[in-house]
Amino acid sequence: MEGEPQQIEKRVLVTFDIDGTLIQSSGSDSNKLHRRAFSYAFLEVFGIEGTIDAIQHHGQTDPSVIVNTLVHYGIPYEVATEKLPVLKSKMIEYAREHSKEVGGLQVLPGVESLLQALSSKQNVAIGLVTGNLEEIAWLKMEGLGIKKYFTVPNFGGFGSDHIDRGHLVKIAADRAATLFSGSFDLRVHVGDTPNDIKAAEFGGALAVGVCTGIFNEEQLKEASSGGAVILANLCDIGVFMSLLGIES
Repeated sequence: MEGEPQQIEKRVLVTFDIDGTLIQSSGSDSNKLHRRAFSYAFLEVFGIEGTIDAIQHHGQTDPSVIVNTLVHYGIPYEVATEKLPVLKSKMIEYAREHSKEVGGLQVLPGVESLLQALSSKQNVAIGLVTGNLEEIAWLKMEGLGIKKYFTVPNFGGFGSDHIDRGHLVKIAADRAATLFSGSFDLRVHVGDTPNDIKAAEFGGALAVGVCTGIFNEEQLKEASSGGAVILANLCDIGVFMSLLGIES
């Protein structure tokens, strides 16, 4: 009505973890590109024919997985850490050369519909916060046909940025504030591991846990200081939008 002040929509920043949150590994070639990139780097730099399956790596950043796997294979921690830059570059080298081989992955139920709904909102910025190296993260999104839903220019916090996942939520928020001119009224991070919950809260975002990985509701709740919201999955768009305080 004329004369009434217009309601200003609040600005919302939503970041998603990838593996176990947006997508899952499947089949005999599960997460083929990413796993083989690790193995290629181990072989090229240290002559080790190894695989990340040798260790428990859920919720870790790629640099952390690199170091911990190499330590498992007998490389001293200090040596593995010193070689991180070249190891990461070898992973990217492999991923670029095999970018069409994003096999053994599938988008989890409800994810594409939710991303599509979020991308239709002018006041919502959508990014990634993942332990994946940045280039590998976007190759996965592109290969699975869902990169188009993320806000352009693409942004986030990645394993390329920091070995500690706790810093990645802050990095993504800083990038978003720079790219999209200003602060956000609400920041949300969605992930499937206790480390995602801790990273969200460390970074000042609302933690939303999803039980679509290997961790259950109780385990995700235990990781929270008390404010996390735990969902079974991302299938209910209305529930997710209500968490953001916006209409679906």
